[in-house]
Amino acid sequence: MDGLKGLPEAIKTVFPLVNIQTCIVHQIRNSFKYIASKDKKEFMHDLKYVYKSVTEELALAQLDNLKEKWGDKYAIVLDSCYNNWSELLTFFNFSPEIREMIYTTNTLEGFNRQICKYTKTRTIFPTDDSLNKCIYIATMEIIEKWTQPTSNWGGTLDELSIIFDKQLSGELA
Repeated sequence: MDGLKGLPEAIKTVFPLVNIQTCIVHQIRNSFKYIASKDKKEFMHDLKYVYKSVTEELALAQLDNLKEKWGDKYAIVLDSCYNNWSELLTFFNFSPEIREMIYTTNTLEGFNRQICKYTKTRTIFPTDDSLNKCIYIATMEIIEKWTQPTSNWGGTLDELSIIFDKQLSGELA
């Protein structure tokens, strides 16, 4: 998710067992407006140790190191990381291949932009069904342009199948 207030709660209302992953790129972008230009490069270098950590425990230790170094100067940024930690750490439950897919919402935002290109030319959809059909056709055309395969998709699918076994089998429905 991209950090919109109330969105995680709304999603959890409908899907109580959902795993929320806040977009790390959005977290960083929102933080950077509070960091002086002269410190951005060094701060970003230090921040990489947090989100590139292998485990959640190491990431939290790196965040503590970041706070020790920058806490006096940029407390608001670090407080935001700690306050959002439960939604930022979800991706540590997955392999590096899956982390690469879920750490940012940029791909999804790009897909939504492409859908908007198809729907903006029509000012009115007479029925919900006509809107659904338009989005379906747009999706099929967008998917045709996807040419780069996800590396090791079979292994990724196996991992997701193991992690979400109960959801896929319908036990939690």
